[in-house]
Amino acid sequence: MEYKRKTKIEIYNDNFQNYKKYGIPKAQLVIADIPYNLGKNAYASNPLWYNGGDNKKGESKKANSTFFNTDGYFKIAEYMHFCSRLLIKEPKEKGKAPAMIVFCAFEQIPTVVEYGRKHGFVNWYPIHFIKNYSAQVLKANMKIVGATEHAVVLYRNKLPKFNNKKGEDGKGKMVFNYFNWKRDSKKEYPKIHPTQKPIGVLKQLIEIFTDEGDVVIDPVCGSGATLRACKELGRSCYGFEIDKNFYKRAKEEMLVDKKEEQLKWKI
Repeated sequence: MEYKRKTKIEIYNDNFQNYKKYGIPKAQLVIADIPYNLGKNAYASNPLWYNGGDNKKGESKKANSTFFNTDGYFKIAEYMHFCSRLLIKEPKEKGKAPAMIVFCAFEQIPTVVEYGRKHGFVNWYPIHFIKNYSAQVLKANMKIVGATEHAVVLYRNKLPKFNNKKGEDGKGKMVFNYFNWKRDSKKEYPKIHPTQKPIGVLKQLIEIFTDEGDVVIDPVCGSGATLRACKELGRSCYGFEIDKNFYKRAKEEMLVDKKEEQLKWKI
């Protein structure tokens, strides 16, 4: 008889630097979308800058505003230090080493890599995500608009755990460094955060770098999408979010499965 390892999903309304008081276990994977610190230009190429998305109707309340009231607080050096402490040590066996995935803007990749190296993550490679849409609609008639997202996989000395879904022939499927970025269905998952990542994309990454029962940590979890992805995949996940509104909505909306709730009521 097979026994599945117990998993736990927890979100804390706190800064990740205070992790010690929660006694969370060390992780196989740390994955996060670090704050871009876009400041007042957050909506600069988004139709939300204008009333009704129409520049003829004048600027909206969101013009010259930030995405978050915590914008500017994020310190990447502190983040890397946290990640170096919270990942498990590299085991002696091959194919078991931990990894960190950092979503970031293309221009931020050198900075992420440099700070990672200073904290022991001496190896890295980029991964890219291809969209079939762009948020930069205000610039569509002026330039080629961005329709990609980017991330960096950082690791210490050994290559991290890698699951590429071996078939009956025992051969693994080749995994390319780009993924399709498919938006989540609003009927299935709530839209909570301005830079919320699709759960389908997160699940792909989590499945590649972890096994069922492994621990994942999202230090700046926003909508709680990473936690929801882990919940559906049988991974334990711990997330930190300092914004009270995002924390509340993540706990009450993202981490509550509507189908599960409906079944409870039927029972």
